Amino acid sequence: MKSVLCYGDSLTWGYDAAGPGRHAFEDRWPSVLQRELGEGVNVVAEGLNGRTTAFDDHLAAADRNGARMLPTILGSHTPLDVVVIMLGSNDMKPWIHGNPLAARQGMARLVSIVRSYDHGMDYPAPEILLVSPPAVSRTENAEYKDTFAGGDKASHKLAPLYAALADEVGCGFFDAGSVAVTTPLDGVHLDAENTRAIGKALAPVVRVMLEL
Repeated sequence: MKSVLCYGDSLTWGYDAAGPGRHAFEDRWPSVLQRELGEGVNVVAEGLNGRTTAFDDHLAAADRNGARMLPTILGSHTPLDVVVIMLGSNDMKPWIHGNPLAARQGMARLVSIVRSYDHGMDYPAPEILLVSPPAVSRTENAEYKDTFAGGDKASHKLAPLYAALADEVGCGFFDAGSVAVTTPLDGVHLDAENTRAIGKALAPVVRVMLEL
């Protein structure tokens, strides 16, 4: 049995802006990825609303720092064959940093954590797939418009920065913005059709990485 960890934020958790609430289990992209890969693969969804790559956000009850939480999650699900990381949207919040280059550095830190973590019992480090999230889009939702002020421009820089990072450190890369767009309801999240599209598009990439 192969194992895949999907590490992300509300896009992985399945936040539905139309609710607001959570997409049906079968519509979330990790669930679609599981369906596409079949019974021989276990896909673990680890999404948290508001999670950043490697930065603190003290406005939430849960720890949103992706770098601080990742070792615990790796330990919980070892052994892993592939870790899929889709983060960066929340880094675009002005009070986090709003800087795509900082998000790139945060992703580099996550790669380092996966590779340096002692997976134990002679388990090898998993392969890593970096996924740039669909860009933040303009919205008339006043709360999200202010929360992600400037994010519509900054987030467009994530895909080329992540692609370059993947080449530099020898990871896989996929641009989720090539198959999905954020909903105008809040400019950040995905409707059911678009989250399903990401799961379907990632399946052949992950299948190659798993050597299936």
